Amino acid sequence: MLLAAFLATPLAAQQTPPVLDVDRVLPGIVEIRHTLHANPELSNREEETAALVARHLRSLGLEVEQGVAKTGVVGILRGGRDGPVVAVRADMDALPVTERTDLPFRSTKRTTYLGQEVGVAHACGHDVHTAVALGVASVLAPMRDSLPGTVKFLFQPAEEGPPPGEAGGASLMIEEGALEAPRPDAIFALHSFPDLPVGKVGWISGPTYASSDHFIATIRGRQSHGAYPHLSVDPVVTAAQAILALQTIRSRNLDPTEPGVVSIGIVRGGERMNIIPESIRLEGTIRTYDDSVRTSIKRRIDEILAGVTTAAGADYELEYHPYAPPTTNDPELSSFARDVLEGALGSDAVVEVEPVMGAEDFAWFAREVPGFYFRLGVVAPGTTSGALHTPDFRADDAAIGVGIRAMSSLVIETLRRGGAFAGDGGGAVRP
Repeated sequence: MLLAAFLATPLAAQQTPPVLDVDRVLPGIVEIRHTLHANPELSNREEETAALVARHLRSLGLEVEQGVAKTGVVGILRGGRDGPVVAVRADMDALPVTERTDLPFRSTKRTTYLGQEVGVAHACGHDVHTAVALGVASVLAPMRDSLPGTVKFLFQPAEEGPPPGEAGGASLMIEEGALEAPRPDAIFALHSFPDLPVGKVGWISGPTYASSDHFIATIRGRQSHGAYPHLSVDPVVTAAQAILALQTIRSRNLDPTEPGVVSIGIVRGGERMNIIPESIRLEGTIRTYDDSVRTSIKRRIDEILAGVTTAAGADYELEYHPYAPPTTNDPELSSFARDVLEGALGSDAVVEVEPVMGAEDFAWFAREVPGFYFRLGVVAPGTTSGALHTPDFRADDAAIGVGIRAMSSLVIETLRRGGAFAGDGGGAVRP
């Protein structure tokens, strides 16, 4: 059944919304969240997190596979009746950030990352995401006999990106078969959002998160004494010209109506103030919502570096590392999801939000099967939170119950309506 037929009957006229026993499971899930938050693990190192997830899923009677994409966990809940397959994805990894909140379960963990001692914290809310997905499994497992289909839980490592030289994340889960046997008809995920209060969810159709690519440009000249610049080929000046020229991509090469970002975050080179160095290293990020714009930006970076270095008599080397394509919510699935969320939480709780330039490798899943990704308000009344990826980010426990109710409702209503979705996943080629 195509999605148009799937959605033909208004939601309110189809079936009574399911009764979800969220309150029963919530205390235990909140405790799990506290454990996860106090014991964060970096990308591709989520061993204890994965073990906790697998134990909980097995305790509910789910089929469990561990070691997918290194530390990923796949859980399958088979309903008592035939029907579609719906997937729920939750990311598990933490960040190299030293937590600065006053939460009683705050992380004090430290580890070595890329040769440096760092703090480790769930500064992006993945502890909440994991807890919500475990809560959904806890709500649905006792209902399995009445479920018309199968629910597949994907607990993903390395959403923040694997360490240099390692594979990981959503694309590796897909390569290792996480979307097969059985293959989902739809997939859902959420993200903690400190710009929304607890009780609200952010809804959006179409582009929601940008693509993310990382580039490293090494500009090589000729070293000399700083007092004799005429004997050098100065990579510092050449790099400065390249940095400025790269900003013309946004202003002069892209359609003004097409969002795009080229930002340089690292400039490294030189050992002493009176020595013109041999090389300068630039590192930057590229963001856009459109694959063709993404391709154009990559091409123009190479062309600009070639032109600037040739004019200076220098050379360059460009490394380009694609991370994730744009995350795009399937329009028809998004429309359906809005009705479900309003029915589960109330129409006032569903807030239409704008796309953001952050990135999310859920995009790979949503290119394989129709996907919907929403934002979960996590700030309690009278409190504040730092931004994502900062030491002061905090998510209130009260958001977990909202997330469980929202996600469980999406899963159950999708199963109850049955059928295949029209989206084709976009046909992207994974790196």
